[in-house]
Amino acid sequence: MKNELDEYKEKTFEDIKHIDELGNEYWEARELMIVVGYKSWRYFENVIDKAKLSCKISNNNIEEHFVVYNKTIQMPNNAKKYAPDYKLSRYACYLIVQNGNPRNKNIAFGQTYFAIQTRKQELNEEYLKNLSENEKRLELLAQN
Repeated sequence: MKNELDEYKEKTFEDIKHIDELGNEYWEARELMIVVGYKSWRYFENVIDKAKLSCKISNNNIEEHFVVYNKTIQMPNNAKKYAPDYKLSRYACYLIVQNGNPRNKNIAFGQTYFAIQTRKQELNEEYLKNLSENEKRLELLAQN
């Protein structure tokens, strides 16, 4: 039986990933809000603002990781409403989860998920460092 962290990873975060026309992955903030257990955009937007500040202080380009756009929401009687949203990079999602309320179970799962993913990447980089250039190419091809 899978544990709850596996469910978070497989049924939520990766499920809401989008790929743009250039092959870049992104997540929509309003979808992420639901995955991490926030019910109100105004509270979640506070978390996004903290994440954007972390991004800025660490000398990363906010506009590259938090792309603002208006999402069209269908209303009754064929009316449409425009709501602010963000296209988020994986890094932006990481910062949002790190700045969320850890008492929220889904935020805690998200923090654990990103910690595990970061460690896996570190181990992979360490492994690749010890390979020849040909072995690295073969290994990277096998991973994709």
